[in-house]
Amino acid sequence: MERASDYTLADVLRRNATVHGEGIAFRGQDGAVTHQAHWRRVQHLATGLQRLGIAQGDRVAILSKNRIEYVELLGAAAQLGAIMSAINWRLSAAEVLAVLENDTPKAVLVEDEFWPLLDLALARTGPDLEPITVGIRREGFQCLDDLYIDDGPPPSTPLSADAPLLLIHTAWTDGRPKAATLSHANLISNAIQLQGAWKLGADDVHLCCLPLFHSTSISLTLAVQLAGGACVLTRQYEPQEAASLVELHRATVLGEFAPMLDGLLSACDDAPSRLRSLRHVCGLDSPETIRRFEAACPDATFWAGYGQTEVSGLATLGRFRDAPGAAGFPLALCAIGIEGDDGRLVPDGEAGEIVVRGPSACLGYWQRPEDNARLLRGGWLHTGDSGRIDANGRLWYTGRLAAKELIKTGGENVYPSEVEAVIRQHAGIAEVAVIGVPDAQWGESIKAICVPARTPPPAQEEVADFVASRIARYKRPRFVVFADSLPKRPDGSADREQIRKLHG
Repeated sequence: MERASDYTLADVLRRNATVHGEGIAFRGQDGAVTHQAHWRRVQHLATGLQRLGIAQGDRVAILSKNRIEYVELLGAAAQLGAIMSAINWRLSAAEVLAVLENDTPKAVLVEDEFWPLLDLALARTGPDLEPITVGIRREGFQCLDDLYIDDGPPPSTPLSADAPLLLIHTAWTDGRPKAATLSHANLISNAIQLQGAWKLGADDVHLCCLPLFHSTSISLTLAVQLAGGACVLTRQYEPQEAASLVELHRATVLGEFAPMLDGLLSACDDAPSRLRSLRHVCGLDSPETIRRFEAACPDATFWAGYGQTEVSGLATLGRFRDAPGAAGFPLALCAIGIEGDDGRLVPDGEAGEIVVRGPSACLGYWQRPEDNARLLRGGWLHTGDSGRIDANGRLWYTGRLAAKELIKTGGENVYPSEVEAVIRQHAGIAEVAVIGVPDAQWGESIKAICVPARTPPPAQEEVADFVASRIARYKRPRFVVFADSLPKRPDGSADREQIRKLHG
């Protein structure tokens, strides 16, 4: 039931159209749109999607690089009460098929360069899925341009702020897609926290270099949008282009993962003043790169934080320079706790699982009730990460729980079990264990320790390419080594702790 307190993303866009009407909302490869024009285009697209049969609760997927139509689809879904599924375009065709079968969208918007990723899905799903081309026309298929319809009042759907709006896919723990379900309230509350922490206003400009299928990218975009500012959408990150866009549009906000910032600084070695408009940069990077950035841009701040898709982005934030290595303080609407093995919160200073509570905690995983029972037990969202809180209230991230076993490489999450399952399909491999190893450029790299099934063993490159041919290339092991055997626990499972000691 709709309540007087319900406030949705459509309400944000409607307000911006009035309060910040002639200000620039988005810049893309085809030009710029104002807040007023953005709201108008969102309503037109909502009308077109409704006539296509999209109704409240239906999913609409998108497979596209950053472009203005991407954020317009999110707004149109908000207007209709529909749910947008943001698909990682780095996935393989088989993985895209799995995502579509998991999310069951009625339509999928696809840029031309990603059309081959639909091959398996079109053969499998048949008429239940409506492919819509983006940016180019294909004979026999609907084009997104034709769905912007202005010949009547736009649709209006009474909606709860707790209604689901966005599916963002996290790492696959069991070979199946796992989509964090984010509501209007989740996304808006996260944006409000960032807007307040950084004192964002209508003059702020977000250079959106991270792909919009990432929660960090969506989070920063909505924070600046909520403030009435502008977002410059880049198709892909290229340091020289990014430096030029910062300088041209006086960008103030940037989200990044290593090695993006290092590349940006190197592109401006001869003229660091090109980056002087930047005020807030957040992400994951090395202390050396962060200090180099703050030396080049003395009026800017690099913000360290802790977050994940399941909390709609960031849950903590703090100036890196104040406590290098810390993840900052809880954001204004986030409660952070540390839970022990017995399910109780532990005192400050003790390590345990990081748990989060507040309006930005997700609704759960799409169609995964058993996982949700574990994720949201006891009134807290369980992150699967370990940490401690010091006497000042700062969070210190200390690692991942053994059950999580996550590798984070260049901002992407990879579960070892998924890569191991693929490598086991190779005829030349008898056993395998996959671990993450430190990488100065990417944060972590994937390393596969393999027991060969034959002599001589397959070439290292052959094993790595075997993985890349079946799942997303970012899950390809950077290192492949061979061993006579793998350390085992008493139950016969791989002893990852010993494997890390030997091969990490």
